[in-house]
Amino acid sequence: MTERPPQRIPNRQLAALIAEAGFSNAGLARRVDQLGLEHGLDLRYDKTSVTRWLRGQQPRGTTPALIAEVFTRRLGRRLSAQDLGLDACAPVYAGLEFAATPEEAVDIVSGLWRKDSGSHVELRKIAFTPAGLVVPSRDWLIGRADERVSRGEAVQNGTIRVPQQGRASVPRQRGTERGPGQKVSGGDIAALRSVGELFRSLDNAYGGGHARQALVRYLEHEAEPMLRGTYGEVTGRRLFAAAADLTRLAGWTSYDIAAHGLAQRYFVQALRLSQAAGDRAYGSYVLVTMSRQAVYLGHGREAVQLTRVAQQGVGSAPPVVQALLHAVEARGHGVLGEVRACTAALVRAERALETARPGDDVPHWARFFDEAQLADEFGHCHRDLQQYRSAVQHAERSLQLRAPAYARSRLFCRVVLASARLGLGELDQACALGAEAALQASEMRSARAVEYVREFERRLEPYRDAAAVRNYRDRVAALG
Repeated sequence: MTERPPQRIPNRQLAALIAEAGFSNAGLARRVDQLGLEHGLDLRYDKTSVTRWLRGQQPRGTTPALIAEVFTRRLGRRLSAQDLGLDACAPVYAGLEFAATPEEAVDIVSGLWRKDSGSHVELRKIAFTPAGLVVPSRDWLIGRADERVSRGEAVQNGTIRVPQQGRASVPRQRGTERGPGQKVSGGDIAALRSVGELFRSLDNAYGGGHARQALVRYLEHEAEPMLRGTYGEVTGRRLFAAAADLTRLAGWTSYDIAAHGLAQRYFVQALRLSQAAGDRAYGSYVLVTMSRQAVYLGHGREAVQLTRVAQQGVGSAPPVVQALLHAVEARGHGVLGEVRACTAALVRAERALETARPGDDVPHWARFFDEAQLADEFGHCHRDLQQYRSAVQHAERSLQLRAPAYARSRLFCRVVLASARLGLGELDQACALGAEAALQASEMRSARAVEYVREFERRLEPYRDAAAVRNYRDRVAALG
């Protein structure tokens, strides 16, 4: 006797929410398709699809999360796939959500850390979706700082708990293993900051692939328990700020190994954590980081839009931060070939940096932006605009000023200089510079470094029969 297929149970939760939202079946399907487009998905649902869902069929892939987001936007309250009577997916889409609350932000980003730490290869193959930049940047711009981020028993009934009198105030020795619910201290946050500096130095010198996995595991095993620990408002804001910085760095190192979709998701979550921290300036830095990725991938229009959102949302900022925002906007215009807009943004960046003074209170994350970095931005822009003589001038200045610790940045600038020399017809000098960069790239774990060299080699193709180019290829081949 053959078994009958399991009978589907009508989805009454979904039916009730459709009625509450005032959707027709066709209207719901259309909104799901439109939301999918925002995240780079080509969906083809119609009213028949919704009828099947109401009869108990479970949509596949990321669709349950998309449906939940449609209802969340319509009804003004956060709804999950389970609230709709749907199976929860493990959606890659979830990483592009700008969470409604700090608690939800912790859930999303910690899920991302765990999946990445678990060596999920498919996670690193997720595509970058330009449309996925729109919602998070908009929500950051119009959003307000979270009213409360504290957790645990630090505050009860609006009053601060005071220790009982008569007891010795000897601090308890802390365990070596951190667990959820443990009180977060200033030392914990200082440790997060120190770890960030360590991994930043490794990334600058050796490439994002060198210690990326160690950083992600640190976030999973140390940062997540802290975020789920006990802390008051002041400590909580500082904790979210430190977590935002490390999450942005996880995105940056993912970007450097060409895991672009994963990097995009880390950047979105870092942006949300910065909002929980109440740090608009750092949020602007995350946005320009996203803009840099868009520039690298050739999405100039999105890159410019991200920097303008950052400029609009940051409010007052130190001159160094303003210079950074304008310089990265210029990079977007450069990719688009917009000479006038690019030049204007570079001038604004230069003027802002000129007003900076030694005593200025510059955020730790912006201290890298100095004359060497500004010259680097100028060099890239002029290279993209085919203004090769100016590109040579600024790239050479950047290399003169740039500290050796920024090895990868020096490599990029050397390739810009090589390309500009090539544009001026100086083939021998271009090939010599390119060979130096290729040697550096071979000693790094950086997909971007390799791609910079490859892009230079594509420029060499019209001269492939020249002796200098043949010599260059022999030198690179010898590197293995």
